[in-house]
Parts: sequence; C-alpha cells; structure tokens
Amino acid sequence: MRKENLYHPFEIELKEQDRFPKTPRTNNFFELIYIVDGTGVQYINKNRFNYRKGNLFLLTPQDLHSFEVSTVTRFFFLRFNEYFVQNNASKDKALVQRMEYILQNASHRPGCILKNKVDKPLIASLIESIIQEQTNRQIYCDTIITQMVNTIITIVARNIALKLPKNIKENTGEPVLEMLHYIQQNIFEPQKLRAESLSKHFAISLSYLGRYFKSQTGETLQHYIAMYKMRLVETRLLHSDMRINEIVNELNFTDESHLNRSFKKYKGMAPSEFRKLHS
Repeated sequence: MRKENLYHPFEIELKEQDRFPKTPRTNNFFELIYIVDGTGVQYINKNRFNYRKGNLFLLTPQDLHSFEVSTVTRFFFLRFNEYFVQNNASKDKALVQRMEYILQNASHRPGCILKNKVDKPLIASLIESIIQEQTNRQIYCDTIITQMVNTIITIVARNIALKLPKNIKENTGEPVLEMLHYIQQNIFEPQKLRAESLSKHFAISLSYLGRYFKSQTGETLQHYIAMYKMRLVETRLLHSDMRINEIVNELNFTDESHLNRSFKKYKGMAPSEFRKLHS
C-alpha cells in the first residue's frame, strides 16, 4: 500500500492516463478527483463504482483507493488539507467549522459525490475555468484559482451535507460522530451493529443508547443503519453488475424477499425495477 503526502495547502494536477497504479493508496489529505473524460472503475475501501465523464469523487484521509481505466481517462486532481479550509474558506468561523466537520465525516461510500443536480454543470464549469487559468497564466491567475478551489470545496460540502442525518451539526457530540463512522465501517458485520455491541463498544448504557443517538441525529439508530444499507443497495444497483442475490449476501439480508420488501419501502419499487428504470 502506497502513502501519499501533501506539502502545500492545495495542489492541482491534470493527467491523461490509460492505466492507473495498481497499488492501492491512502492519503494524508483530502483529494477531489474529477473525470474530465473517459470510463473505468473506481475502487474505494471494499466498494467499486463504474465512473464516466462528469463524475466527482471525494477521498478522505485514510480511504484506500485505486482506479481501473477502461478507456483513456483525463483525471483532474484537486488535493487540499484542513489548513486550506481553515484559512481560505471564509472569515465566518462557524462556516469554516461546519465545512471541516462535513468533510471529516463524509460517508466514505463509493461513487460520484454530486447529489445535487444543479451543481454538476457548475462544477464542470469551475474545473474547466481552472484548467484554462493554469494554461494561460494571466495576471491574478493564482488568486482566481484559489477562489474557484474554495467554491468547489464549498459545493462538495453542500452535497455531503444533503446525505448526513438531518440534525447533525458542527457542534454535535464527538461520541455520535465516532458511532456513525463505526456503523459505516462495520455495515457488513451486523453482529457489531446490535445495540448491545454498540453499547459495550462506546461505553454507553443500553437503556440510554437509543435516546442519545436520536437526540444527536434526529433518527433512531435502527433507521439510520437501515437507510445506510439502502443507500449501499442503491449504489450497487446503479453502478455495478452485482446480481440481486449477491447484494443480499453481501449486506446480510435474510433472503431476496427481505431485500425486496426493504427496498420497496425505500424507493417504492423492487430492486430489479429500479435497476431497469435507471439502466
């Protein structure tokens, strides 16, 4: 496994590649990767995502990732650290803290980070403008690039915030943030997500655990776990060739009927219908 370091508040790189280093990498910084053109597969942690032009990926520190290039791909890399967010995001301290929280607690799911449709053409325009500024190198280009980078990071934070539990804020208690991360990391091991296991792991009494989680997130613990699993199912239906029974086994549903019932509550249709509709 290869470790990447960052020596400036932010770095920009544009690369055209017909292959990607096979050794999985982790970073000590945040990395946004935009697909200017090309197709292939993104691997992050234990997941995969079929990428195409216009996708934007966020890699948080310690995410394990690599790419498999199918057609020659132009990658736009934007690497930044917390120092950049703290010193360039805004003079509004509360906003900076909120952005730091959102970025640190990204869900580590595979796939395009852009969930807000109106942001997709905006991101494409900003990245194209950065590439042009770097190419032309006219007066004030560094200042303009810095401002556009800040805007991109803010848009990314907005898209992540759309997927976080509704009551999560920058001052939310640290234990529940650790709990969310733990749930996401152990979603494939249901025995670790039982209330008894969580109570023991986080040293919170079993009788208080559910009330604490709901007061901090606005959702019940079981609802959060169920919805997180449904989002993983949705990702696999949209962006993988996994069969329904493979998804059942991976995410520990009792059987296909169990998955069908759960997904119908989530999306109003069976998984096979959902995949066909969006194929």
